Parts: sequence; C-alpha cells; structure tokens
Amino acid sequence: MGEQKAESLNHGAKLVDAEWRNSRTRVRFPPPPPVLSMMKKKRLYKSALAMLLFFMVVVSLWASSTPEGRAIYYFAVDGTINPASKDFILRVIDKATDAQAEMVIFHLNTPGGLVAATRAIVSAQLTSPIPIVVFVSPAGAQAASAGVFITMAADVAAMSPGTNIGAAHPVPLGGAEGEDVMAKKVVNDIAAWAKSIAEQRGRNVEWAEQAVRENTSITASEALTLGVVDLFATDKNDLLAQLEGYTLSDGRILQVAGLPLREIRPTWRERLFNYLADPNIVYILLMLGMLALTWEFMQPGIGFGAAVGGSMLLLAFFGLQILPINITGLALLGLGIVLIVLDIFTPTDGILTVGGVVALLFGSFALFDIPDPAIALSWWNILATVGTLTLVSVFVIGKSVAIQKKAVVTGPSGMVGAVGVVRADLDPVGMILVKGELWKAEIDMSDPSDEPIRKNERVEIKRVEGSKLIVRR
Repeated sequence: MGEQKAESLNHGAKLVDAEWRNSRTRVRFPPPPPVLSMMKKKRLYKSALAMLLFFMVVVSLWASSTPEGRAIYYFAVDGTINPASKDFILRVIDKATDAQAEMVIFHLNTPGGLVAATRAIVSAQLTSPIPIVVFVSPAGAQAASAGVFITMAADVAAMSPGTNIGAAHPVPLGGAEGEDVMAKKVVNDIAAWAKSIAEQRGRNVEWAEQAVRENTSITASEALTLGVVDLFATDKNDLLAQLEGYTLSDGRILQVAGLPLREIRPTWRERLFNYLADPNIVYILLMLGMLALTWEFMQPGIGFGAAVGGSMLLLAFFGLQILPINITGLALLGLGIVLIVLDIFTPTDGILTVGGVVALLFGSFALFDIPDPAIALSWWNILATVGTLTLVSVFVIGKSVAIQKKAVVTGPSGMVGAVGVVRADLDPVGMILVKGELWKAEIDMSDPSDEPIRKNERVEIKRVEGSKLIVRR
C-alpha cells in the first residue's frame, strides 16, 4: 500500500510539472503600446536631426576657415564695351578683391565701345589691389578702340597669335573731322589719357598716342616687339605657364602654379542688358512695338498687338535706360508714328505720311548719342525699318482710299443709282419695288417728260428725301 501511494504521488507531481511547463510555453507578452513606439521614433528623428545639424555646422566652419584666396578668377568679354559689360567687369573685379584672389584674367575681344564705360573699367584696373591680366584671344580677336585702353591698363597685357590691337581714334558726335574745334579737343583729351595709362604701366607711350591720333593698328607680334603688351601666348595654359614667377612693375612676383581657376559668368540679367545695349536691337524693338500698338489701335480690343507691342516697348525702354539717348530723337519718333496713323484716318492725300517719314528719319539718326561706329545705330537698319514702315503705311492708306471711293451699298444712301420696278403708277407719286422692298416714290420734277410712269415700268432712283425716293424713267 505504501508503494502504491508513493507511486501515485509521484505520478501526480509529474502531471503538475508537465502542466506548469505547458503553461510557461503558452505565455505571450503583449506588444508595447503605440505611444511607446512613437516616442522611440521621435527620439530617433531628433538624433538624426541633431547629427545633420552638427554635420552642417562642421562643414560651414570648415568652408569659412578655408580662404577663397589663392585662386585665379577669369571671365570673357566678347563684344562691345557698354554700360552692361562695364557693370559685369566691375562686379568680377570687386568679387575677386573681396575674396582676396591671387589674380584676375579676362579674355578680351571687342571692336570698341563707349568712352564713359571704358573710363570706369580702366579706373577699376588701375586701382585694383590684385593683379589684372588682359588676354586678347582667341585667334581672330581684336582689342580695337576702347580695347586699347583696357589692354594697356592691365598689370599684365597678353595677346595670342592672329589678334590685333589699335584704331583708338575717337569719332566725334556727327562724325565731324578736320578743323572742327570740338573734334580736336576730344582727340587731344583721349590722346593724353592713353599716354597717362601707358606711362603708369610702363608701356610704349609713343605708340599709345599714335593709336589715338593716327588710328594705328598692329598685330600681336608687333605689339610685343614695340612694348605695347608683355606676353605672347597661344592659349590660356601657355599664358599661365608664362605668368608663373612673372614680376610686376611694382615688384610683386606672381605665383600661380597649381592654383584653381574660378570662371565667372554673367548673370541672366547681365546677359539680357548686354543684348539690349545694342542700339540696333533696341531700335528694332522700339519700332516694332510702336507698329504693333498702332495695329491694336486700328483693331480695337486687347489682343495680340497689345501683348506683343507692349512687351517689345518694355524691352526697348530697358535698353534706352542703358544707352545714351537723345530725348529729341525719341520725341521725333513718336511724332512720326502719330502722323502716319492720323493719315490713315484723315483725308490728307498722304501729306501727313510724308511728314511722319521725315520725322522718323530725323528721329532715328538723332536717337542715340553714340559716336563710335562700331556700336552705333546702323544706317541700313534705319533705312530698312523706316522704308518698311512707309510701304506698310502707303498700302494701308491706299486701301482706305479705295474703300472710300466705293459706292455706298447699304442704308438710304445706298439706294441712289439702284433700279426698281413700279408697282403702283407714279402720277407723280406711287409705289416701286427695289431690292425686295416697297418704297414710296415720286417722279423727279427735273425730268423733261411729265407723263406718268405706269406699273411694271423700270425706274432709276436719283435721290432719297426722308422715306421717299425720287426717281426717273
């Protein structure tokens, strides 16, 4: 009995142990509440944001501690020297000065430009604390007129094969030459300015004066031989190789080997203003804008003419702000357009159009105060534009006159000359049918025949008196 009791107890203990073990395997801990998961995610986000901010601070500190100096700034000037290109050049020089750059190089290719813009550029070159290198390149480029002064004012002047420099003689307003006193004053002033630049930079003073007074122009090799420029380089790499260890006139030695090149390009605004600094483009925009608005005036309502004409005039006004203009010339252009438009609506037999064309021609020639023919308004442009406008005006006026000469075909006046059929005897008053309508009619008393006009006879309408037609057989 004792053994059976012990065995049953042992069996019961095993069952309890088995049930306990099964209960342990079935235990499942509940998932963490959503609030705890969101808190963990927020902590991760904050940690990532903090690391990102730390990285940005480190990068900014490293960038600020790394000087922008010990670099070479370079850019290109290809075109006329005008207020837009002048602003671009001065911006680059100021930017390089603020960054304490090692040197500024700009490729020059210009046919000339305005004296005021050239003086501002030369002044910035002569007062720049960093060396400025002017490189007339590539082959086929020129440093004419204003380019002579900009090249001579550089700390280092270089030219590539196939380029030329010179022809700096100023052109007085109106093209006056010879014994004109004002022309002599202008030439003497520009010549003295060229000599002072050459003296300050240690270049050929005699040739600088000849370039102004005699319009002398020389090649790159001749310029190097005469001491007008300092270096003769085939390309930018050759120029940089020759600049290494080059001693400037003030004793500074250039050390440019291995320095990074940072190219500066004009902004979209500077590019737009540079295009609008061309008087030929501004003139065409101005005339087309006026024509488009004139068309809109002839076809009332806001439409294509107003949109296109308004846009062109706005662009033209941008250019007029940049270029030196004559207010009298602009007023004459407006007067010419007004006279031509008035001639379309008034019976003057073309007299106003002739006056308008004359005003347009005088206004076009006097619009810009730009004596340099390299950037002045082209005569061919003026003749072509005014001629086209004249032809269009003559065509429109001719069509208007032809329409005015046509007989009236509508309303009471359009009845004159028409032929009708009598529907009620005219003795002297009756009814006729004309153009599908019945009208009261009366025999014209000037008709030599005093006989009545019978039904179904044909009559011609002589005039209209109120609601009655005066007819004759």
